[in-house]
Amino acid sequence: MKRLFLLGYPVAHSLSPAMQNAALKALGLDYEYSLMPVPPGSLAARVCELRSASAGFNVTIPHKVTVIPLLDCLDESASAVGAVNTVVNHHGRLIGYNTDCTASTRALRERNGDLGGSRVVVLGAGGAARAVSMGLARHVELIRILARDAAKARELAGEVRARTGANVEGGGIEDAVEVTRVADILVNATPVGMSPNIGTSPVAPETLHGGLLVFDLVYNPERTQLLADAERAGAHTLGGLPMLIYQGAEALRLWTGREAPEGLMMEAARRAIGGAAT
Repeated sequence: MKRLFLLGYPVAHSLSPAMQNAALKALGLDYEYSLMPVPPGSLAARVCELRSASAGFNVTIPHKVTVIPLLDCLDESASAVGAVNTVVNHHGRLIGYNTDCTASTRALRERNGDLGGSRVVVLGAGGAARAVSMGLARHVELIRILARDAAKARELAGEVRARTGANVEGGGIEDAVEVTRVADILVNATPVGMSPNIGTSPVAPETLHGGLLVFDLVYNPERTQLLADAERAGAHTLGGLPMLIYQGAEALRLWTGREAPEGLMMEAARRAIGGAAT
């Protein structure tokens, strides 16, 4: 049996094993996908182990950038973004990919249609924020990246601007109310609101308004506090499940060469959320 893993910290909330194992079983493949909690200080050792003990792995918070020096090479999808969420083990050679970037843009375009002219606020300055911002940069009018660490947000904004030529600015999360007032799309690319801390939101309710589309990358719970606040404000909403499925389906294709059954993966993820809630 070939082994696949999700490396991150924490990972207990993840729906990836449910959806990936359901897809692998449906495809008749002898693979198993498991969680691997990896505190930041243990990442190098775990990656070294997986060279001989896995067919590949996913990478999530907080390792999407710090894993890069531990890999042998990057696919263009990862080098363009500067973050990795999928690793393929090719005979002991670890190759990093980024499937978050196209997945986030696909989810937004399916929900919102044409993104041209949109003004976007991205909350967070980690690997997920990087992927979303890089993916949207060529499609929207303006991106403002806001984070608790304003310097880190400005650094990421400068990198996205340099790589894409897009209009990108950075600032502190305290600017969210003012900046979001003139935005069309708000993206939460932080883990705030993720199970088990389901009553938290990255922004105060007064930040939200009826002209917004609020996209929360958090997928467990499916309806986060941010999305609940957005609905009460009259905003449109998009949860993180579509992006999760799309990035996971592409990762499965990279590992196995097979097209993933996205509908079945969505059903398995929703069942897992329901089971965790009971």
